[in-house]
Amino acid sequence: MKVTAFVGSARKKHTYKATERFLEILQKKGNVSYEIIALNDYNLKTCRGCKLCLDRGEELCPLKDDRDILMEKIRQSDGVVFATPNYSFQVSGLMKVFLDRFGYVFHRPEYFGKTFTGIVAQGVYGGKKIVKYLDFVGSGMGFNVVKGFVINTREPVPGSEQVKTEKAIEKQSTLFYRQLVRHEFPSPSLLKLMLFRMSRTSLKAVLSEDFKDYRHFRDLGWFDNDYYYPVRLNPVKRTIGWLFDITARRLAATN
Repeated sequence: MKVTAFVGSARKKHTYKATERFLEILQKKGNVSYEIIALNDYNLKTCRGCKLCLDRGEELCPLKDDRDILMEKIRQSDGVVFATPNYSFQVSGLMKVFLDRFGYVFHRPEYFGKTFTGIVAQGVYGGKKIVKYLDFVGSGMGFNVVKGFVINTREPVPGSEQVKTEKAIEKQSTLFYRQLVRHEFPSPSLLKLMLFRMSRTSLKAVLSEDFKDYRHFRDLGWFDNDYYYPVRLNPVKRTIGWLFDITARRLAATN
């Protein structure tokens, strides 16, 4: 199994070292290889907000950088980690530029069956909100999300905090590995089912083949499927999903 970690720090210190330690422990648990991607080593340009990737297709993006290289690394991975320092109470600028380059994936999620987690290194506080954000990002991209965690790195880092960090990394690597070996395609929660059924039904009603979202959903059969991937819904979810479709069609008709 391959795990790739993307580190949004310009220096290979706290965030990088915590990620490296996480992967080292993970590797000892089973047949796992890993790669650490320091985003600072790659050419990533700032999104212009032209929406070509959303409307016409990501292949038409006017920016020529290393996005596709990094995209392929995610596709070739069984597990993915996004690691960032807490800068101004959010992800680092490097990490945000990276995430913006993959904005179209939230419209056309593709990383189903892959395991994801986030690592946040901070000096004082605010990291839990960043973890929550990264969890949301991972879920929106289609990953199976293992709730991320925060390490405290305010210098000088006392010995007690180092011990606490080591325990947190060990625990997280165990949780991540358990999810990683499942290669799971879980039944969606009601919220995820609603988001899928409402969005796909609305897309079918208001868009045409001129739009990449429409063609993508059509080609993958998402306009007709119960969910993004084959899954057996219980009678309650099947009925609720049908109601979501009806609601979306009515809303589209009134707009």
